[in-house]
Amino acid sequence: MVIDPQNIFAAPDSDWGSPFFADAFTNIRRLADAFGENVLVTRWMPTADRSTAWGDYFAAWPFADRPASDPLFDLVPEARELSRHPTLDLPTFGKWGPEIEQVVGRGAHVVLTGVSTDCCVLSTALAAADAGAHATIAADACAGSTAENHAAALHVMGLYPPQLTISDTATVITGR
Repeated sequence: MVIDPQNIFAAPDSDWGSPFFADAFTNIRRLADAFGENVLVTRWMPTADRSTAWGDYFAAWPFADRPASDPLFDLVPEARELSRHPTLDLPTFGKWGPEIEQVVGRGAHVVLTGVSTDCCVLSTALAAADAGAHATIAADACAGSTAENHAAALHVMGLYPPQLTISDTATVITGR
C-alpha cells in the first residue's frame, strides 16, 4: 500500500509537505516495482462531514479546506502509474477498512509505505492490526512531518508485534 502520495504532502510550500517525501518516494518506487500488480494507492480527501470533529480540524487547517477536485489533492505525477487498481479515496487518516480488505483480503499481510508516518501511516497500521492483518512498515519508504515525529510513530507501531513489523525496503524486497 502506498498511502497518500499527494501534492499536499509532497509540495515544499504546503503546510503539510514532508521534507522527506522525495527520499521516501525513491523506496516507494522500488517496492512498487517489486510488488507489481499487488500495489494499492490511497488518497486522503477533504470530504469529511464538517458537523463532526472534522469541522474543528478544517478550522485549524483552513488551507486544506478546499474542494476535493483541487490539484492539491492529486497524486504526485510519479505516483499515478504505481497501481493497476483504482486509487482508494477516503476522508479518513487511517485507510484500513472494508474497502482495503475487499482488495487485499481479510487477514492479509501488507506492506505499508507513504505519508505521513505520524498520521495516515500510523492510523492505517493500527487499524490493520485491529482487523487481524499483518503489516510490515517499510520505514525508509515512509515520510514523516519531522524526523522526530517519524521516529516516534515508528516506535509506537513497533509496540504491536506480531501484527506490525518495522522493516526497510531492501529487507522487504529480499524477503518476498
